[in-house]
Amino acid sequence: MRRLVSFMHVSLDGFVAGPNGEMDWIKVDDEIFDYAGDRTSASDMALYGRVTYELMESYWPTAADKPNASKHDLEHSAWYKQVDKVILSKSMKGQQLANTMIISDEVEHRVKALKQQGEKEIIIFGSPRATHSLMYYGLIDEFWLFVNPVLVGKGIPLFKDIQQLTRLKLVTNKAFSSGVVCLHYQKI
Repeated sequence: MRRLVSFMHVSLDGFVAGPNGEMDWIKVDDEIFDYAGDRTSASDMALYGRVTYELMESYWPTAADKPNASKHDLEHSAWYKQVDKVILSKSMKGQQLANTMIISDEVEHRVKALKQQGEKEIIIFGSPRATHSLMYYGLIDEFWLFVNPVLVGKGIPLFKDIQQLTRLKLVTNKAFSSGVVCLHYQKI
């Protein structure tokens, strides 16, 4: 059975974005990209909310074509183009996109069915509102939390409307030179 893995940058005070969706406080560099790239290669499906999907779609399909494309741009662009995508979105219902499934209703049932298919992981990048929905149904198996050394004060929280006690086990942790710490938790 596939595992559903959430990759999320979070502030020290528990926010994934500011009140207006600001993410300019997130620290990302080659060291973090390399670390995250190792995890990305373990997945063959990406799950996004609509907003994050639109951000990804506006950059990654052509990122490798730019003359100054970085190693990360080349690698992630290649992965993004070939990976199956799932979008949780009511507003995109009925749209047909290549290599992409849109889930607008029956989220719990349909995501459980996806977890039964295939062997590699399903990875969620960001997408806080989609992540909240998946947490509500207890569908996330692992969290890779990139804790940024900043206090945001208010905004979109990482955890919201948790319906049941969820016990987690710390599997690994990694401190980066930027001050970001990645905490990898599995649901037990």
